[in-house]
Amino acid sequence: MHHFLILVTLIFLATSVTAQEPISPLEKISGLNPDKISLGSFLFRDVRLSRDNTKSCFSCHDLTKHGSDSLPVGIGINGQAGVIKTPTVYNSGFNFVQFWDGRSRTLENQVSGPIHNPVELGSNWAEVIHKLNSDPALLSRFNKLYVDGITAANIADAIAVYERSLVTTGSRFDKWLAGDKNALTKNEIEGYRLFKGYGCISCHQGKNVGGNMYARMGNIRDYFSERGKPITQADLGRFNVTGLDWDKHLFKVPSLRLASLQKYFFH
Repeated sequence: MHHFLILVTLIFLATSVTAQEPISPLEKISGLNPDKISLGSFLFRDVRLSRDNTKSCFSCHDLTKHGSDSLPVGIGINGQAGVIKTPTVYNSGFNFVQFWDGRSRTLENQVSGPIHNPVELGSNWAEVIHKLNSDPALLSRFNKLYVDGITAANIADAIAVYERSLVTTGSRFDKWLAGDKNALTKNEIEGYRLFKGYGCISCHQGKNVGGNMYARMGNIRDYFSERGKPITQADLGRFNVTGLDWDKHLFKVPSLRLASLQKYFFH
């Protein structure tokens, strides 16, 4: 009898899991401090984070479009081209790591990357903090939220909190997932069925339809050989972080949310 109950329980759990969709609707992240969101929004657009005061986070992550730019690679200070596609900042709080190669575990840690990258913002924390400390109004805002005022950690914290607030809720697909069966057309529902049936869902799933695992460029075919261009450092992906041969060409799976608004999908 005991074994029978265990078997029934396992069948029930398996049925419950398989009955659920592998993609779930987006929801706003709760508990975010509204004052930090406001401060982070200001800093996200502040060109003083760049060495020559010409670029901000917003310059490459254009929130009026799709949280990215419309270029194969971003353009930083002095017109310098980056080496890899700018990912969207929308819904980035749901990514399991940041950057394509996963070198940052958190949004807070990610902030430091572009600031110090000579091709992107080309600055450093000491320079940024010095410039921001010369702004009495901004210093006052920091002092109200952080006991130690303007620091690298506090700048990163405010920007990260703001970025977590950038969630694109209310899509027709999410309404359909939530139970509104009239939110999608028959063709769209069939497309989703094929998307699952062909196995796309194995990498693109979860709230962000991606962003929660690594995958290899060229799993199905030899992508880099067929591309016909020399392999670049950026093409090595996760290998650049770990140095392990197994990690060559391994990248964070991109989110497919807002994909229809992207002009380029990779560099």
